[in-house]
Amino acid sequence: MQNMYQEETLTDVLEVTETTELMELVVFNDDINTFEHVIDTLIKVCKHSIEQAEQCTWIIHYRGRCTVKNGAFDFLKPMRDAICEAGIDAKIL
Repeated sequence: MQNMYQEETLTDVLEVTETTELMELVVFNDDINTFEHVIDTLIKVCKHSIEQAEQCTWIIHYRGRCTVKNGAFDFLKPMRDAICEAGIDAKIL
């Protein structure tokens, strides 16, 4: 008679997770820039649809500010720089 046995192996699995702080790219209202300029900038820089850019622009107008994008700082910084270069006040918060 043959002895049968089963060997059990336990393996530890290490899970690597990267935590990034989610930040907001916020555009602020001013009395200088036109609706069209802000809309065009959001479409070009943030890749918004026309409808999304229009909605953000109305929120900026009535509430004084609007979060136009969320993400890590390194993702948002080039967008903020481009928006500011277009003469629109934007900050990463």
